[in-house]
Amino acid sequence: MSARNPDTETTHRAGFACFVGRPNAGKSTLTNALVGQKVAITSNRPQTTRHTVRGIVHRPDAQLILVDTPGLHKPRTLLGERLNDVVRTTWAEVDVIGFCLPANEKLGPGDRFIAKELAEIKKTPKVAIVTKTDLVDSKTLAEQLIAIDQLGKELGMEWQEIVPVSAVGGKQVQLVADLLIPLLPEGPALYPEGDLTDEPEQVMVAELIREAALEGVRDELPHSIAVVVEEMLPRENRPADKPLLDIHANVYIERPSQKGIIIGPKGQRLKEVGIKSRKHIEALLGTPVFLDLHVKVAKDWQRDPKQLRKLGF
Repeated sequence: MSARNPDTETTHRAGFACFVGRPNAGKSTLTNALVGQKVAITSNRPQTTRHTVRGIVHRPDAQLILVDTPGLHKPRTLLGERLNDVVRTTWAEVDVIGFCLPANEKLGPGDRFIAKELAEIKKTPKVAIVTKTDLVDSKTLAEQLIAIDQLGKELGMEWQEIVPVSAVGGKQVQLVADLLIPLLPEGPALYPEGDLTDEPEQVMVAELIREAALEGVRDELPHSIAVVVEEMLPRENRPADKPLLDIHANVYIERPSQKGIIIGPKGQRLKEVGIKSRKHIEALLGTPVFLDLHVKVAKDWQRDPKQLRKLGF
C-alpha cells in the first residue's frame, strides 16, 4: 500500500452560503455578479426579493451555492412575517453567512437588529461584506470598515473576514468567493456543471416580469405586485428551426385603483413591461417568446393567508 501525500491532493469543497442584510443592501446584485448571470431580481426598491434564489458558482476545486434571502425587517403584514421566517430558517441551514452592509450608508438600527440576531447563531462562520464601494471615497470606506469591526466586538461576534466589494464595478467580486469557499465543508459537487440556479423556470420568469413591472411604479406600488405564470407551452406546428414559447402570466395587484397605474395610458406601461421582460426571458431560456400579460386584482393579498398561498408564498 502506498501512503497518500495530502499535499498533492486537491480538496473539493461544496456548500451553501447565504447573503443577509437589510433590504436594498446589494445582496441580489452581488449574487448575480458572482454567478455571472441574472438569477436574482434586482431593484433599487427595498424588499424586492421574495424567494430564496440559489445561484451556483462553479470552480474546479469548489461549488459555492448562494442562497439569496429577503431582507430581514420589522414586518407590517403577514407576508412580511413569512419572509422573516424564511430568512431565519435559511440562516440555520447554511455553512457560512455573508452579512451585506452598504458602504454609502452609516450603520443604523436595521443593521444592529440583524447583527444581534446573527450573534445568536454561534456555530456558523460570518463574513462582513461591505457593498456599493463604488459610491464612496476611501476615507468613508475606511470609517465603515472600522465601524463594522467595532459592531462585531460590541456583540461578542467574530467576523471571519471583512471585505469591501463593488458588484456593479466588478471590484473584488471574485475575492468574496475566495473568502467564502474555504469556510465550506469538503465534499463533491451538489449540482451538475452548468447549472446556475435551482429555481424552477416558471418562478424565474415570473420574477423577471415582476422586476419589469416594478420599474416605473416603485413609489406607488412597491410591494403590491405579484406575478404568477399560468402556463409555458411550445407553440404547436412551428418549424423546428423557428420555435416559439407561449407564456401566459397574470400580474396581481391589491386594489382596483392600482390597475390603471400598471396598465398605463392606452396600455402603454403594460406593453413596456412585456417588451422589457420578454428580452430577459428570451436570454434566460434561449428561445423566442410570445408573452401574454393580464392584470388582475387580488384584494389585500399581502394580508390574506389564502391569497398568499395561491400566489406562492
